[in-house]
Amino acid sequence: MKIVFMGTPEFAVNSLIGLINEFDVKAVLTQPDKPKGRGKKLSMSEVKETAIKNSIPVFQPIKLKNDKEVINRLKEISPDYIIVVAFGQILSKEVLDIPKYGCINLHASLLPKYRGAAPINWAIINGDKKSGNTTMFMDTGLDTGDMLLKSEIEITDSMTAGELHDLLKEDGAKLLVETIKGLKSGKIERKKQNDSESFYASMLNKDMAVIDWKKSNKEIHNLIRGLNPWPVAYTHYNGTVMKIYSSEIKDSMEKFQPGTIINTSKNGIEVACGDGHILIKTVQFPGGKPLNVEEYIKGHSLDKNVILH
Repeated sequence: MKIVFMGTPEFAVNSLIGLINEFDVKAVLTQPDKPKGRGKKLSMSEVKETAIKNSIPVFQPIKLKNDKEVINRLKEISPDYIIVVAFGQILSKEVLDIPKYGCINLHASLLPKYRGAAPINWAIINGDKKSGNTTMFMDTGLDTGDMLLKSEIEITDSMTAGELHDLLKEDGAKLLVETIKGLKSGKIERKKQNDSESFYASMLNKDMAVIDWKKSNKEIHNLIRGLNPWPVAYTHYNGTVMKIYSSEIKDSMEKFQPGTIINTSKNGIEVACGDGHILIKTVQFPGGKPLNVEEYIKGHSLDKNVILH
């Protein structure tokens, strides 16, 4: 079983390792090295590091659809499958037609819901109680191909996007191997997606991270969870940016102006929302690191009645 793997971030590493352990991975495609950190030193993707450790050839096309040299190399390899996990580029029909049996994508949602770039985050932001992985045959659309297998993961009330990410990357690796073996044995049937059930999970940006305290405590809590670890929800305390990494819902009938700090204790910062209150548990101020509120208030004060905005 000859496989070409395409992926870039940490999420794809478990899948690549799972495929290496079970099949013959002939090549890996990943995004070009990018500058990182204060020194802007070129850094390779996590997938590239894994491929090099396993002595697998790596290709890094800037735009695969325009890179005839890499496309011709893929045709020479003549893989049975191309497997794609968070590669970061749309595949042209020419590339989709290369493998003998097709291109398979692992997508971190229960398709057709949450097609697009940030399915893990949007599932939490929208308050979903479950997420999961879907394997599918790829076509020229964005996450629109015929579905193969699904697996579900429960989303708890406190789970962050980062925590769900880590569960899904491990689960997805197993699902991919199961999918390829199932296709080989003829035990998996393709299932078309119902486009009317789709929801586009758009890319995240820092503009969406500012908290609107007029919203309900549940909506704000879900935004905080869904934007952890990036871009991190934030508000302003006396004109200073305060990033918020974790919170708890606090049901209360008391009405205050939304954003008002009602109380600060080792349990958290209690803030009024449009509906109910919220307890902020972990904060970060400029120049500092994330701290739970119990630690932060040992050396800093957070005044009551200040209105966050």
